[in-house]
Amino acid sequence: MGRPPLNRRLAAFGTTIFAEMSALAVRTGAINLGQGFPDTDGPEEVRDAAVRALREGRGNQYPPGPGVPELRTAVTEHQRRWYGLGFDPDTEVLITAGATEAIAASLLALVEPGDEVIALEPYYDSYAACVAMAGGVRVPVTLRPDGDTFRLDLDELRAAVTDRTRLILLNTPHNPTGTVLTHDELAAVAELAVERDLLVVTDEVYEHLVFGTEHTPLVSFPGMRERTVTISSSGKTFSFTGWKVGWVTGAPELVTAVRSAKQYLTYVSAGPFQYAVAEALALPDAYFHGIRDDLRAKRDLLADGLADAGFHVFRPSGTYFITTDIRPLGETDGFAFCRSLPERCGVVAVPNAVFYDHQDQGSPFVRFAFCKREEVLTDAVARLKTLAQG
Repeated sequence: MGRPPLNRRLAAFGTTIFAEMSALAVRTGAINLGQGFPDTDGPEEVRDAAVRALREGRGNQYPPGPGVPELRTAVTEHQRRWYGLGFDPDTEVLITAGATEAIAASLLALVEPGDEVIALEPYYDSYAACVAMAGGVRVPVTLRPDGDTFRLDLDELRAAVTDRTRLILLNTPHNPTGTVLTHDELAAVAELAVERDLLVVTDEVYEHLVFGTEHTPLVSFPGMRERTVTISSSGKTFSFTGWKVGWVTGAPELVTAVRSAKQYLTYVSAGPFQYAVAEALALPDAYFHGIRDDLRAKRDLLADGLADAGFHVFRPSGTYFITTDIRPLGETDGFAFCRSLPERCGVVAVPNAVFYDHQDQGSPFVRFAFCKREEVLTDAVARLKTLAQG
């Protein structure tokens, strides 16, 4: 063989850190607070809806390419109910195999080789791979620590835009930092996109997991309706991450473009689950408020425990992740710290440096997930406190 089997665009992307750390958790019997999946299922009525769809033969064969009409309609009703946004379920909604496929299809559809894509660093790990597969050039703009949170430097964002910039890939609520961009920050992003004629792909999968603040879709700002691809999914909101049901909303020409790429990826997926998610989106407000309040209590439990253990804690305004700084513990290398943590105290975390192009910027930061049962978090906190004892 004259060259390696793997396409050179993907040569830099090996086994994900999540696979490595999850395998370490299994080998050591440690509590896995690294990978972001709940350890309990979502609402029983939603699971029953999936079983009912299976038994009634709804979705057992190929569903329509854009998604089943019931779910596309439910997505539009959700956008109207929570944000006052109107979308046409027939031309402005596309159902995908989770948000990950939605991101991939959007970038494959909208980015030409050589186009620059601005992404907020640290970023969800699939962003880098998807930009690479599209032949784009990733341009990171780093969120920087500011007291107990991370902030977007709007001047740095503006300076990152060049004549080659095609789009901004925006994630808010932001994984892994837990930052929720403010109304003023989003207004500035929108103004920049309009001024420089940029597209924006927004990953809003944690839209209902915000604490003490509000999530505002970027598409709601002036001039953004025709240039924003909005992505969300059911996994985080309803705790059925294995179902992989996501969606794209946007202007017809944008959704048509994304569908053109998506049809050659999965084509369709999760037929019966689409009907169940349609029912989930119609759950009463009490459900959405309840999951938010439950996660806020778990956030505080783990955040307080991490602080007691000696970490500097960036208490998140959204998502179900907490980023910490390990330097108060006398550590600076997040990779080494996370690889030793299971043996030291029986807990698994993830080094944030894997989410950075500039890994030195992320080296002292470590992410923990709090989407676990309260008793699991309590046990983890007790184990982590041994770090403070030397």
